[in-house]
Order: sequence, then structure tokens, then C-alpha cells
Amino acid sequence: MASVTMDMAIAPADRREALVAWLLAAPAIVLLFLFILLPTLAVIILGFTDFELGYSGFRFVGLENYAELIGDRTFRRSLWNTAIYTAIVTPASLILALAIALLIEAEKRAKAFFRTVYFLPVASLLVAMATVWQFLFHPSIGPINTFLAHFGIAGPNWLGASGTVLYGLSIIGIWQSVGFNMVLFLAGLTAIPRELYAAAEVDGAKSWFDRFRLVTWPMLGPTTLFVTTISIINSVKVFETVKTLTEGGPNKASEVLLFTIYQEGFVYLRVGYASAMTVVFLAILVVLMFLQYRVLDRKVHYA
Repeated sequence: MASVTMDMAIAPADRREALVAWLLAAPAIVLLFLFILLPTLAVIILGFTDFELGYSGFRFVGLENYAELIGDRTFRRSLWNTAIYTAIVTPASLILALAIALLIEAEKRAKAFFRTVYFLPVASLLVAMATVWQFLFHPSIGPINTFLAHFGIAGPNWLGASGTVLYGLSIIGIWQSVGFNMVLFLAGLTAIPRELYAAAEVDGAKSWFDRFRLVTWPMLGPTTLFVTTISIINSVKVFETVKTLTEGGPNKASEVLLFTIYQEGFVYLRVGYASAMTVVFLAILVVLMFLQYRVLDRKVHYA
């Protein structure tokens, strides 16, 4: 009888605790629904319509928008440009960020100074930095081409030629991403127990490369997975540099997926067609993340 009374006393306390938890979580749940789930649902629905801004009505067109996407050369070009940009920026920013993080971690003095210096591009407004990058990439007076000229190399028109514009934007993307990735790697390096390095040295790992191969790299597995995921998402979402510096030119050589969606939705006002592009964009991100976790997650977490 006493145990039954105690259970009845505990039950209201559990319910009160659950109620408080739901009340505390309610603002985040409401915001998640209003600003993420509801807009996503609206985009999916609009992707099956011919809705255009400025027109009062619209009709459902089924899969016509998606059928048009298959034959849209601009969409295919932007998809290819996005893939090339991601393939350049993601691995380069990861390798550079890890190298810089290792150097800063090994530095006994001025760690805070170097962390701040390398993190500045993350805090900088890219629109404000556009003027600086335009000057750096200027074909005749830019410092980059001036430096190449000292070695007898004729520098290209980085942002004005179809063959180099995507590489120029990729350099900016790497510059912008390295600082953020470096901070994440520094956090991962700090979490590695120092005793592991001492044990590895006792076992014969005398060189820095052996210690990196046997201790640092395996222990950074979860951090590397997270940084890779964030880097791919940020690379696929590239927009500001294209909009600010090239407007997708020349000859659509730098037009990326988000810029094409912007053009269709806010310049040509074809919201239905832009929504279909957005659904494809979200599907690509989901597939990339699924494949990445299926392949990499098994290698970085140990039973």
C-alpha cells in the first residue's frame, strides 16, 4: 500500500517536469515550425505550380517544372559549376585549416593572436571585402598578377575570363572557410588527451608525422566528419561572392545553383519554377549528407 501511494506521488511530479520541459521547448518548436518546416512545405507545394510574382492566380502543373529542369541548360550548367566549386573549396579548406590548427597548437606563445588573425575572414562582411578581392584579382594592376609577372608568368583575367572565374571564386571561398574550420579543428585537438602522445612516443612514434598518423588523425575522426559536413554545405550554398563579383558571368561560367534560383525567383519572378529548383537543391544536400555519414561515420566512431 505504501509503494502505491509513493508511485502516485511521483507521477504528478513527473507530469509537472514534463510540462515544464514542453513549456521551455515551446518557443524553439514554434520558431522551427514557422521559419523552417512551414516555408519548406510551402516551397514543395509551389514547386508543383506555375505561380509568378505579380499575378493573382496560379494553377497546379504537376511535374512540368521538374520536366523543364531536365532540359534547362542554365540549370545543368549551374549544377556543374556548383559541383566544381565544392570539389575545390571543401578539400582545400579542410587541409589548410588542419595544417594551420596544428601549427597554432604547437605554438607556445601568441596562440590567441594567430587564432584571431586566421578567424578574421569569417567575421568580415564579404560584400565589403569584394572591393579588396576585385583589386587583388585585377588583370593589370592586381598584386596577384604582379607577383606572377616576377616569375615570367602572364596572369589571367581571374574574374573576367570564362576559364578562370570559377577558380578565382574558389580561392575566395577557401579564404573565407579556412578560419572557421581551423577553430573547429583546434577544439578537436584540445580534446585529445596528452597521455596518448606520451604513450605513442614510448611505443616508438618519435617523429611528428608518426604521432600525427597514430594519434592525432584517428582521434580527430569525429571532428573531421563534422567539419567536412559543414564545409560541403557551405560550399554548395555559395551565393554572395557570385552575386557581388561576377553576377554569374562571363557567359554563365560562374553561375551556381543558388544564384540560378535567385534569378528565376526574384528577377524573372517565376516562383513556381524557382521552388522546384529549391526542392532539387535540398534533395541534393540530403543525399550528400546521407552518403557522407554512411561512408565516413563508420570510420570515425569506434565500438
